[in-house]
Amino acid sequence: MLLGAPGSGKGTQAERLAASLGVPAISTGELLRQAVARGTELGSRVAAILASGRLVDDELMADVVRDRLDQADAAGGFLLDGYPRTPSQAETLAGLLESAGKRLDSVVLLDVPEDVLVRRALARRREDDRDEVIRERLRIYREKTEPLIGFYEKQGLLVRIDGNRPMGEVTDGALAALRRN
Repeated sequence: MLLGAPGSGKGTQAERLAASLGVPAISTGELLRQAVARGTELGSRVAAILASGRLVDDELMADVVRDRLDQADAAGGFLLDGYPRTPSQAETLAGLLESAGKRLDSVVLLDVPEDVLVRRALARRREDDRDEVIRERLRIYREKTEPLIGFYEKQGLLVRIDGNRPMGEVTDGALAALRRN
């Protein structure tokens, strides 16, 4: 699993690591889009929520993740990006994995200083990437997601990677950590 603040490079590293490891990178945003595109009962539930502008609740998100982890390409391993986002989702994930006879081997934290995160986001030049919006995303990350660091540290799964290095060095460091575990 990849963990890190917005702008830490999780999406980029997920693609690079998954390709190197030969496992699927599983992004929750992509999972939601795929569930809708497949037109399943689950996809219909997701589509209705997204169309209303509401957030997908933890229970439905767990159903989406369970559905994805049950697919054949995830049988030999997977890399989660964007889930879980809270300690309660982490508890749910642990139960999902246990019931499927799977487990997390590692949680890679891409550690990047806040000033660098803000600078990276501003450099993207997206309309909603303004300083105050970026700092609010980081505040929400600190409040909701950062507690996962301690959660996974207590389990001995957390590996910190300096994400403020060139992309290839970050990938190499993460791969080395994943292979050790």
